[in-house]
Amino acid sequence: MKILICGDVVGRSGREIVEKEIPKLREKEKIDFVVLNGENAASGFGITKKICQNFYSIGVDVITSGNHIWDQKEILDYISKDLRLLRPCNFPLNSPGNGYGTYKINNGKIICVINVMCRLFMDSLESPFDSVKKIIDLTKSKYNDAIIIIDVHGESTSEKMALAHFFDGQVNVIFGTHTHVPTADLQILEKGSFFQTDLGMCGDYDSVIGMNKENSIKKFQKQDSLKHFPANG
Repeated sequence: MKILICGDVVGRSGREIVEKEIPKLREKEKIDFVVLNGENAASGFGITKKICQNFYSIGVDVITSGNHIWDQKEILDYISKDLRLLRPCNFPLNSPGNGYGTYKINNGKIICVINVMCRLFMDSLESPFDSVKKIIDLTKSKYNDAIIIIDVHGESTSEKMALAHFFDGQVNVIFGTHTHVPTADLQILEKGSFFQTDLGMCGDYDSVIGMNKENSIKKFQKQDSLKHFPANG
């Protein structure tokens, strides 16, 4: 079983690189399943129906997200129709869409992907521990041998690590997204779960977390309300 997981795709440059590389990787490495965080794919802010469909056409199986999921208003109506596009499971109960999904792949295996968002330095949400635990219990009651993957979308490395250790041994893979900066801590935890605090991003690294660096510097220097836009390298 080979699973490819891609961190936050940022803007056009991020879309172009995954559209180029994912089909090649699927074929060369015989990838069985692809998960990608797409919440910054539309000019750095949110995702659209068209972008989702483009990702699926190149071999992406599931798209996760985070705090930018509602930035493109069309997604509010679309997300409930697309079971492969996820938003964090600990969003308010009346939020459209789903926070997890179960998918049967060609070899008959069941893969459950859970999307959750942290709270430290983020929005005030339901406990990510409680939300994920409910989904794990429900999934295991239906599928004894399901492969469970969690996208933990959060700012704080400590909160992501705490979640990873809490769910170690209950799931197969726990990976962090959101900061766009990859961490050098890919590891197998004590009870067997794979973990990396943050995957980083798919985008232009000659930038400030995927955004135009000159514009970002001006914002920090002058504390201006300049609007961010993606780097295009």
